[in-house]
Amino acid sequence: MKTICFFTGTRAEYGLLRPLMKAVQATPGMRLRTLVTGAHLAESQGHTWREIEADGLPIDERVEILQDGSTDTSVCTAMGLGIMRYGESLKRLAPDLLVILGDRFEALAAAAAATVCKVPIAHIHGGELTLGAMDDAFRHAITKMSHLHFTSTEAYRRRVIQLGEAPARVFNVGALGVENIKALPLASRQQVEQRLELPPDQPYFLVTFHPATLDAQPPREQLEALLGALDAFPDHVCVFTGANADPGGGELNRLLALSAQARPGRFRFSMSLGVTLYLSSARYASAVIGNSSSGIIEIPSLGVPTVDIGTRQEGRIRSDSVLHCEPDAAAIEAAIATAIGVDFRKLAASASNPYDRPGTSRSIIDAVLASNLEALREKPFHDVECTGPGT
Repeated sequence: MKTICFFTGTRAEYGLLRPLMKAVQATPGMRLRTLVTGAHLAESQGHTWREIEADGLPIDERVEILQDGSTDTSVCTAMGLGIMRYGESLKRLAPDLLVILGDRFEALAAAAAATVCKVPIAHIHGGELTLGAMDDAFRHAITKMSHLHFTSTEAYRRRVIQLGEAPARVFNVGALGVENIKALPLASRQQVEQRLELPPDQPYFLVTFHPATLDAQPPREQLEALLGALDAFPDHVCVFTGANADPGGGELNRLLALSAQARPGRFRFSMSLGVTLYLSSARYASAVIGNSSSGIIEIPSLGVPTVDIGTRQEGRIRSDSVLHCEPDAAAIEAAIATAIGVDFRKLAASASNPYDRPGTSRSIIDAVLASNLEALREKPFHDVECTGPGT
């Protein structure tokens, strides 16, 4: 029996992990454990641990790490608490494998704790680039502490190998979020309108905007530019989901809450819609707008245009259905106008998604079952042959 522990600290990453967690729960020879932390346990982030329980999944360890505020120093404190407390949890859980998805600061702390506690790590979504966020460095650091790698495209698989990981341990499995779209029973348009309190056939945008943590321009200024651009489309309601717990995220959420109060007819604000309602809402939106990874990775499979703003997702492979623009009001307005035009909507409806690969969860489970998890602890360094100048 292999005990597989899933680490989850945010609503977004849990939404991606959920089908894999359920598949592990149903697989003979596997025992599911969970370590739930970070934004899940914060009231300001919507107490999204409730979604895990509502899905019938266990919460084996709850680890509080977030402090009041979302500043650089509070993130550093949370990381320190995470390393200390995650180590204690891992000792109690004694997993054979820890599954970590992505690139956030909580995930880096968990990977560090697992390394010290001699717990092998399976890392999902390694090899990607997000040049506008500190998560970019965290992701590659987690790769170097991990023992099995499940990437979302072949290009990312090659990049993980370039980082020195043995090719036999790196698998291109596609994106779990795309699998979600295919597997989840998405709501009808009428059900979405009821949940979002929208009039029948009301056009709307689905908007998520996180801090770009490496940008010199303050996150608030970028969000204000986005709000100004949205004012140019008064016939569309704007459905906002909350920013994450990165530095500056709290300020963005306060601004969104105030904006929704000031314009109740046009703005809707919710910290979290949950994965099913989020994807269902995206399915009928005129466009998905902001700088969330979901706009790059999952939304193209719905045939809906994405307007990606600023540097946060810069470097990711993207579908033809994704438009990029700078974080100023004029550029955002122009990109939205293009996105909702007849020609671009037709293009988006037929565009392929580079993250789409069948059987993502099954591929991950099969690779884990076939692995000698004890032997994974010893990691070779795979040298890539260099043929360029200076070699």
